[in-house]
Amino acid sequence: MTNFHVYVGQALGSDLPVIRKVAPSDIKDALIKGFDDFRAMPSHIVFLTLVYPICGMVLAYLTSQENLLQLLFPLASGFALVGPFAAIGLYEMSRRREIGLDTSWRHAFAVIRSPSIPSIIALGFVLFCIFALWVAAAQVLYGLLFGPIPPASYTAFLGDVFSSGRGWALILIGCFIGFCFAVLAFSISVVAFPLLLDRDVGAAAAVSASVKTVLRNPAAMTLWGLTIAVLLLIGSLPLFLGLVVIMPVLGHATWHMYRKAVERDPAHENRSDWPADRLGRPASQVASAHSVLFPWPRSEQ
Repeated sequence: MTNFHVYVGQALGSDLPVIRKVAPSDIKDALIKGFDDFRAMPSHIVFLTLVYPICGMVLAYLTSQENLLQLLFPLASGFALVGPFAAIGLYEMSRRREIGLDTSWRHAFAVIRSPSIPSIIALGFVLFCIFALWVAAAQVLYGLLFGPIPPASYTAFLGDVFSSGRGWALILIGCFIGFCFAVLAFSISVVAFPLLLDRDVGAAAAVSASVKTVLRNPAAMTLWGLTIAVLLLIGSLPLFLGLVVIMPVLGHATWHMYRKAVERDPAHENRSDWPADRLGRPASQVASAHSVLFPWPRSEQ
């Protein structure tokens, strides 16, 4: 029954999410609210999003050392494919702020106690598979155009790419393939992860809601996708350090885009802390009980 729950959750026993029309102005409003969340909750966000620029710099180093220069761009751009899953903690912080719960950084990791965590992990695995297929496709394309020999250096590789027909073929065909993978990942996840945090509907219903959101709002979702791509590109310069700001703002904005696109259903929303112990008590109740039994302050770890 647990595996079945991953796919359908409570969707068979409740109405599926109702998708609304989204206007371009909603994108601006979501970004404004996302930036407001970033300003209100900056401490934990910097901690979380340091992972992105650090990973980017590590990738740059590894590809320069292991003769994988041709995969630097596919690996770096592939962050966007798994970004919706990586930002799950940011959605949780926006959810908590929205309903008036404590927003200290440790709650970003409390999502592991969400009833939807099996569905979240399953969908995250799908995104990582898409990422792996994109990198594999990029390597195959390079091999077809340039052969099995890896580039000798950044300078030689970039010079060959921008000055030869096979280089421009790599750019154009590679961008088209990457675009297809990006559309697939975006379509199945644009509101899926926030929906799973908000309601325990199951992975299948969450993916269905995302696809319906894209089909019902093709122009607005195209604009939203382009906005994400442009901001991530800006945040990648220089050395991915801009992602320390861009990533959290987009993460919080994604939660607010979910609120724009999916009609609220208070009867099925999660309105409190996730259970913090085996008794299923919310974290706030556990903390209150601890303060009664042990009135002295707990040491922070």
